[in-house]
Order: sequence, then C-alpha cells, then structure tokens
Amino acid sequence: MSDATPSEQKAATTSLGDLLGEVTRDLSALMRQEVALAKAELKETATTSAKGAGMLGGAGYAASMVVLFLSLALWAALANLVGWGWSGVIVAVLWGIIAAVLYTVGRKELKNVKGAPQTVETLQEIPETFKRNEENR
Repeated sequence: MSDATPSEQKAATTSLGDLLGEVTRDLSALMRQEVALAKAELKETATTSAKGAGMLGGAGYAASMVVLFLSLALWAALANLVGWGWSGVIVAVLWGIIAAVLYTVGRKELKNVKGAPQTVETLQEIPETFKRNEENR
C-alpha cells in the first residue's frame, strides 16, 4: 500500500466543515487577487488609451489648421481670378458641399448601428428562466 499524500492525510484528519471553510477562504482570496489584477490591467489600458486619444486630438487640431490655411490659400488664389468676394463664396460653397456629403454618409452609417442585439435577447431570457424555475417548485 502506498503512502498517503499530505493532502490526503489532511483530508482524513480534518472535519468537513473545516475543509469547506478552507476552500471558501482560498476561493475568496483567489477572487480578490483576480479583481486586483483586472483593476491593474484596466488602469494600464486606460492610461495608454488616454495618451493615444490625446495624440489623436492633437493630430486632429493640426489637420484642422492645415485645412484652414489651405482654404485661405485657395481663397487668395481664386481672388486673382474672380475677386476677393466671389473667391470667398466659392470656398464656402466647396466646404458646404463637403459638409453635406459627410453629413449624409455619417447619418447613413448611424442608421446601420444595431447595438448589442444578442445581449438584449439574452437579457430578456433571464426573467423567463426564473419564471420557469418557480413554476417547477
């Protein structure tokens, strides 16, 4: 006959209540450690995301300045052909067309958003599950 392992010896000499208490404490400690790990990972992810978003915001501002100065350059170039007033109108109309196209495309994309239909369906099934369990009692 082989020798019992330390865990087998402990199981043989300890009451069931003590064993269950130890398992509960171990599971509780494991859950706390997992929550702490998740918090640390999320904090790191949030910090990295914030830095990236800040850089993208700066890039967006720089791009808007490029568009502004290119628009002014176009306005000045057209002024030599049709005058300052009409060149301003032409540049404004071009930006109006761009805005209308972007609005139309963006609105179409927003209409295609479906949200989380599978999650909604699953959440709607939960109350039904409880009702079925109550009826079987």
